[in-house]
Order: sequence, then structure tokens, then C-alpha cells
Amino acid sequence: QVQLVESGGGLVQTGGSLRLSCAGSGRTFSSYTMGWFRQAPGKEREFVAAISWSGGSTYYADSMKGRFTISRDNAKNTGYLQIDSLKPEDTAVYYCAADKEYTGTSRYGYDYWGKGTLVTVSS
Repeated sequence: QVQLVESGGGLVQTGGSLRLSCAGSGRTFSSYTMGWFRQAPGKEREFVAAISWSGGSTYYADSMKGRFTISRDNAKNTGYLQIDSLKPEDTAVYYCAADKEYTGTSRYGYDYWGKGTLVTVSS
């Protein structure tokens, strides 16, 4: 099993940047794929990006390409989501997720979840 804890959210102005972190517990974190999702108020949780266990392959939702960058540092048991040129519509709770194999877009494919970190973008 792996436990995930997100951090790095906060209040930021339009056009700013944030780097979210996802700390994974356990020595096996490097063997898990990792995904980022977000959920805005009143909306469904949506896929943002995913990364393979090695970091060699990354996947993005079409609407997220260009401003979002997913990465990981297995030596630190930590994954990251860099968000640039933030917009008010990026306001949401951002969640990281992990799985032994899955790197797809469905939330139901990931077995492990963090509790989320809130990103608020002011206009």
C-alpha cells in the first residue's frame, strides 16, 4: 500500500504559478504510477495528468496540455504538478492518486488517493 499527502495549494492571482507536491509513504512508491485529478465546486472530479512509475511516460488531458507539467522524484518519494498561467477556472481541489499499473484518465482506475489540496485563483 501507499499513502499520499498533497501540499502546495493556496491562493494565487491570475497568471501566477504553483507547484503541487504529492508525498508518498513507503519504499515502494517508485513502483506505482501516479495521477493528478481536480474537482471544482459542484463539478465532477476530472483527470489532469498521469505519469508512469519510472517517470518516462506522461499523459495529459487535452484541455490541460501546455500549462500543466507532471513529474516525479522517486528518490524523494514525491510527485509534482506544475501549473503555470493560472486562471480562475483552475480553482479546485487537486488530488493525487496512485496505482500499481493504471495511467489512464478514469478516477476509478486508481486505488490510492490523497485528501487533496485547494488551489484558489483570484481574478
